[in-house]
Amino acid sequence: MLGFATMARASHRRGDGSFDRRKFLLGGGAAAGAAAGAAAAFPTPAISQGIRELKLVTSWPKGLAGLGASAERMGRSITDASGGRLRVKVFGAGEMVSAFEAFDAVSAGVADMYHSAEYYWEAKSPGFSFFAAVPFGFTADEMAAWIHFGGGQQLWDELSAGFGVKGLLSTNTGVQMGGWFTKEVHGPDSYKGLRYRMPGLGGEVLRRLGSVVVALPGGEIIPALKSGAIDASEWVGPWNDLVLGLHKVSKYYYYPGFHEPGTVLSTGVNKKLWDSFSGEDRKMLATVAAAEYTTSLAEFNANNARALRQLADDKSIEIRRFDDALLEALGRASEEVVAEIGHKDPMTRRIYESYIAFRGLSQRWAELAERGFLNARHSTLASKG
Repeated sequence: MLGFATMARASHRRGDGSFDRRKFLLGGGAAAGAAAGAAAAFPTPAISQGIRELKLVTSWPKGLAGLGASAERMGRSITDASGGRLRVKVFGAGEMVSAFEAFDAVSAGVADMYHSAEYYWEAKSPGFSFFAAVPFGFTADEMAAWIHFGGGQQLWDELSAGFGVKGLLSTNTGVQMGGWFTKEVHGPDSYKGLRYRMPGLGGEVLRRLGSVVVALPGGEIIPALKSGAIDASEWVGPWNDLVLGLHKVSKYYYYPGFHEPGTVLSTGVNKKLWDSFSGEDRKMLATVAAAEYTTSLAEFNANNARALRQLADDKSIEIRRFDDALLEALGRASEEVVAEIGHKDPMTRRIYESYIAFRGLSQRWAELAERGFLNARHSTLASKG
């Protein structure tokens, strides 16, 4: 999905790499100036009137379709649902902190909330990846089921609390595509030496198949494909891929996206702030997040369907399915990678074991229900031409 690894980031680090709140607030430069401006925008008299001003930072450029829009909608919904008592101001990546400093800013109390993907924090704990996207992992519905009714939220709370954050599911992109390729791929051997842009655990899976995995931010993908610096790249799905323009520089569009079957974006709240809220406000925030999760998924599915039709009508593009041999190889490598990550430390192991157990449970039901119905619908409608 989105990878803003080379995006400019402010130097707010101590020697041990931790986030220095004082340095952020007092240091010079654009980010510090933005923070000062943000603080000035929130007058203190509002507090005496029972109004709390909340700063929500994101990992997305301002105005980004889908992801940025979801963060903006989340902010408006909190403001509206609280009757204006909680007023949320949303900052795009780089406006207050850089894309990958959102977690640290909220943890330190520099910002109140973030909207981002938890796998961006995997350096802090590999356990965070399980709350974003895992190769051959949960779909959007299965993820919500595990979090809300399978023990996932309790594990997430325990993990995040150690960093002063409370996490909430708030956005889902749905099943992603496998990516855009400048040449055809046939079986696992096609991935040997293939220069592929893919972040996260999916990238590690591709390395196991011999690919040269490259980390690039969105703005650099098209030039890299044009120049031949990379042979393939994933992004999100038809809607966002069209917006980015990947269809203009690649011919082959492959599916399914094994690496991100239901990518979660989260709203993280500073834990001290979360604990200071009344029980009613905590329930309101959780309800707004759950509603946005459903709304964002509907938005992605609707726009992906429209965009796919547009791509399918373009005779210069070939939409293809990865062959079975390649999917099987990707599946084997994925299980190895996820298991290795899942045994990195005791906390991550507990998350991994819960995740895998619930995946086995939900998979049997999905085979009977979802797949059973989808296969029946496909055969019935296909027979009618």
